Amino acid sequence: MNFAFTDDQLALAAAVRQVLAAHCPAEAVRNGRSPAWSQLAEIGLFGLLVPQEHDGLGLGLVDAVLPFEETGRAALPGPVAETAVAAPLLLAGDPALGKLAAGSLRVSVRIGDQAYAPDADLADLLIVEREGVPYAVRPEAARLTPQSGVDRTRPLFGVEFRDATRLRTEVAPAVRAVTVAVAAQLVGAARHLLDTTVGYARTRRQFGAPIGSFQAVKHRLAEVAIAVEFAAPLVYAAALAVDRRLPTVDRDVSAAKAAAGEAAELAAGTALQVHGAIGYTGELDLGLWLARVWSLSAAYGGPGLHRSRLRTAILGTPEVRRWP
Repeated sequence: MNFAFTDDQLALAAAVRQVLAAHCPAEAVRNGRSPAWSQLAEIGLFGLLVPQEHDGLGLGLVDAVLPFEETGRAALPGPVAETAVAAPLLLAGDPALGKLAAGSLRVSVRIGDQAYAPDADLADLLIVEREGVPYAVRPEAARLTPQSGVDRTRPLFGVEFRDATRLRTEVAPAVRAVTVAVAAQLVGAARHLLDTTVGYARTRRQFGAPIGSFQAVKHRLAEVAIAVEFAAPLVYAAALAVDRRLPTVDRDVSAAKAAAGEAAELAAGTALQVHGAIGYTGELDLGLWLARVWSLSAAYGGPGLHRSRLRTAILGTPEVRRWP
């Protein structure tokens, strides 16, 4: 399959990268909850999937996949995937889509395999699935319970609500789309970790030589590079399957999330191994990306869950063997 992106798609990704370079440095990730939000709204990130009649761009997930790689590369905090990808599908036809496209409506969701809602304390609207039905919940009608998590820049919350509006949309398309968006973020985070680790390996010296010259380090970094390059096309294929509503869409989404999560976890583990104990300290920014990878890898189903779904999709439900 040909995954050559158009000039417009590449230009949009480049614009997102420039905005994040200027407005979302590591310090902003550490100390801010939603840096670069208004700047990203200005270039249309939150209106990508919003129909044109609601002041959006009316594009598809394929157009969003590279920009979301860039948000992962920058470890951009805030409910970005939930607002830009899940919400346009869950709020289909709602007048609130105009605010969504303008970046003035932040949305957190608890749908699919999510037990908790990320960044719910920042949200102007919560969308919570209950028994397969999505409900729109205003913040004042919700009770948020903070949950422990590995990534303090992506806090999780339990959500209880006393009053809500039932939405007339299906949850499954939004779950598929946001899962692919998060997979793209994982690919971007893995690329950043790989670049950072390669740079460190070139300058850190032991036994009179850069550690990047050691065969074991070279092999480990090569494994990460291969994993990322194999995962990225699966994410692109899943975005295409979502846009075209292909019959293989669930299989493709699971393949993308599993591969992206595994590649990012490998990149995180390798980065920590190569950097050594300094990787845990606040002296480096490495910990921001490590925590984000571990958080996003578990979001909307971890690699193990999606590998199981992929195996079932390909091989069918395994026969239950009874012991004598």
